[in-house]
Amino acid sequence: MNLPEHVKTVPQMLRNVVKNIHPDTHTFLLDKVGNTWQEISYKETLEKADAISAWFLEMGIKKGDRLGLLIENGPDYIYYDQALQQVGAINASIYPTLTEAETEYILNDSGAKAILVGNPFLLRKVLKVSNNCPELMRIIPAFDDFEKYTGAANLQAGVIGFEDVIAEGLKLVPKYTKEIDQAREAITPSDLSCLIYTSGTTGTPKGVMLMHSNFVETVRYGLDQISIVEPTDRFLSFLPLSHVFERCATYYICCGAGCSIAFAQSLELLAKNLTEVKPTIMNCVPRLLERIHDRAYKNGVAAGGIKTKIFNWSMAIGQKYRKVKESGKTPGFLLSREHAIAHKLVFSKIIEKTGGRLKFLISGGGALPKNVGEFFGDLGIPILEGFGLTETTGPMCVTEFERQVYGTVGRILKGTEVGIQNIETHKIYTVQTHDSFNPEFESEEGEILIKGISVMKGYWNKPEETATAIDAEGWFHTGDIGRFHKGYLQITDRLKNMLVNAFGKNIYPTPVENTYLKSPKIEQVFLVGDKREYVTAIIVPSKDSLQETFQFDQQYFEQPELFISDKQVTDWINVDLKKLSNELAKFERIKNFKVKRNPFSMEDGEMTVTMKAKRKVIEKKYAEAIEEMYAGEVEE
Repeated sequence: MNLPEHVKTVPQMLRNVVKNIHPDTHTFLLDKVGNTWQEISYKETLEKADAISAWFLEMGIKKGDRLGLLIENGPDYIYYDQALQQVGAINASIYPTLTEAETEYILNDSGAKAILVGNPFLLRKVLKVSNNCPELMRIIPAFDDFEKYTGAANLQAGVIGFEDVIAEGLKLVPKYTKEIDQAREAITPSDLSCLIYTSGTTGTPKGVMLMHSNFVETVRYGLDQISIVEPTDRFLSFLPLSHVFERCATYYICCGAGCSIAFAQSLELLAKNLTEVKPTIMNCVPRLLERIHDRAYKNGVAAGGIKTKIFNWSMAIGQKYRKVKESGKTPGFLLSREHAIAHKLVFSKIIEKTGGRLKFLISGGGALPKNVGEFFGDLGIPILEGFGLTETTGPMCVTEFERQVYGTVGRILKGTEVGIQNIETHKIYTVQTHDSFNPEFESEEGEILIKGISVMKGYWNKPEETATAIDAEGWFHTGDIGRFHKGYLQITDRLKNMLVNAFGKNIYPTPVENTYLKSPKIEQVFLVGDKREYVTAIIVPSKDSLQETFQFDQQYFEQPELFISDKQVTDWINVDLKKLSNELAKFERIKNFKVKRNPFSMEDGEMTVTMKAKRKVIEKKYAEAIEEMYAGEVEE
């Protein structure tokens, strides 16, 4: 699927679909209302976008103005974004999980003129800070009965329901049709499309300035690299559209290719929605894929007797079949027959739970453990792993469908250069591009640098931070450590995450944590060891495994003590820690640990939206517990 060369801006992508791919009556969006999945056509989407654009113009919104969104995934996000994009305004989305203080900061830093708000909880957050935001003119709740929250409030900004915005806008469309068309045509590729505030694992949020060209060219070369994406494909969207990964790799990819988007009701209902919607493609974060992997193995082993033997045999056949296919060979008759049996007895039952139609999954937002990628490959559902940051418009490299190298994040997209720089000397070892690809190429490890079409314009209102991130030669310094392996980029960890122990040894937490996460007893691992003589960890056990093993009830997890001190539990976990430690260097092994009763969470400010630990926050919050782990003696 190729994006035509004349398409240069975000609003042009959707217009190209109705001109060259689908009739405007074709379904673009699917949203569950009550018990029914409602289908929304391109025509309805564009009509509502035009109505909102007309309302914006009537309100005095002009090119370059920032407009906020604080809303869950759904059609309303799409209508509002398409509307603001085509009049040259700038999307300033806010993660729903951010605090009131962070919300206020982003509203003021961006200078947002209006904000679309998704539910009563989010509205209350905006109402508390709105009078501290002098640029904010309108608050737009996207739900009924919002008046009971706003009626008694003494607000500087006006409040109008989103349905009323659309209704008023429809009446204004005849007045502003020509102006909307002119505004759309006046947008240039170098104009700003959005500000995405990095949630980050440290520091104050920074507004990443992404241009129309950043999104459109990333979509263009992404579709070129994953050429099996077709207009008949259906994506299921559940990762936040406020994050660059979902916005680019689901929403804008679908705008470019003419695919439909179904919106999951919630993470809790994702499994149910998968079987209802039957998507062909879905973007995921590694943690979700790890959970599917863990549950499948747990169920396979727990079945016992002949069923467990069949499960283990099937997985072995799947692995053998996958390796033959990946070597470029055709599986023989016997292996093909065995694979068909394994599929019928085991694989099909797991695949049915995903809806049964998945062509592939895309994983991003963090490192995917190699064994998890191989597991899905054994099932026959390839995982295309990508790598990128908010500052690089999301994916600037992604696995090719035809070639899997597990443990890597794929081939560089066209239009992008990737350099590997020595951390200490700052010498660039190598510079690679899409066209220089060599499947045998190996490089030394260093910081990953990026240059090209996907790199941001800079940080909003932060010229000094921009100059630090993008050097004089135009290289964006990602802060990620990696190398090239078999021609594909391989990520080790974040440079900021690197632990340097008391003896000067470098320890990268992510691969070490992923080794321990192979245990079905463990849900989360947080490694500690910077400037220390040995490594310790805060470990969150799998709730299901704990309950099955020790018959703990829900009250056990509601006890006020943050950490579990039961020796039976710590001994139970330690069995797996000792076994898995054999896969690591001695200086990487966990020597002491504490068992946290409940998981680290976004709600407690401990995790980012892509489920990565905010290391500085956790280290500060649990400083006392960490010091206790270094107070006594440990086993050598």
